[in-house]
Amino acid sequence: MTLQADPAPAGAQRFDAMRHAMVASQLRTNAVNDARVVEAMARVPRENYVPVEQQALAYRDTLLPLPGGRRHNSPLATGLLLTRARLQPGDRVLLVGAAGGYAAAVLAELGTTVVAVEEDQTLAALASAALAGNAAVRVVAGPLAAGAADGAPYDVLMIDGAVEHVPDALVEQLKPGARAVAGVVDRGVTRLAAGRRTEGGFGLVDFVDAECAILPGFARPKTFKF
Repeated sequence: MTLQADPAPAGAQRFDAMRHAMVASQLRTNAVNDARVVEAMARVPRENYVPVEQQALAYRDTLLPLPGGRRHNSPLATGLLLTRARLQPGDRVLLVGAAGGYAAAVLAELGTTVVAVEEDQTLAALASAALAGNAAVRVVAGPLAAGAADGAPYDVLMIDGAVEHVPDALVEQLKPGARAVAGVVDRGVTRLAAGRRTEGGFGLVDFVDAECAILPGFARPKTFKF
């Protein structure tokens, strides 16, 4: 499986048109109201960060199939998470669930420094190829739930997918006061959530129900019962 841009000028114009339609019909009408996020997503060619066989669907408001049974978040879900992260230039971001590198590219466009973690080897290779030459992003191939402790502490945690819980290993990589955004899944229902790490703990609060790609490796620990 390869990752490549459509080289034909007509194809490039077609993708430009789809990208601007995504901005107008998906983002601006659905609470992606940070102008910086909208502008960054209008500039980053999403088709360059998905498998070539999915490029024609890159701007649809749906989850895209990925290698290993994974799915790629929709533009809307990613845009809402980026908006709630309240990103500032210079933020150090831990991105969990890099997939093909799209969210990392948008984060870099927003002036942040990104460590993007991806455990699927095929996806990690796709992200590395797509982001080659982007000095603001480092792709780490490894377990999603482990994060990237060698780059800690981070100002922001973004989990670009839905998880049952956020493990302590990720929380401990955040600065006190760090912001966090993630999809969460509870009994099969996915929502988007935002929160912070404080001196006293960590928590996320749901802010909207939304279809979100469920990430592997984040099952809630089972409680012991007699």
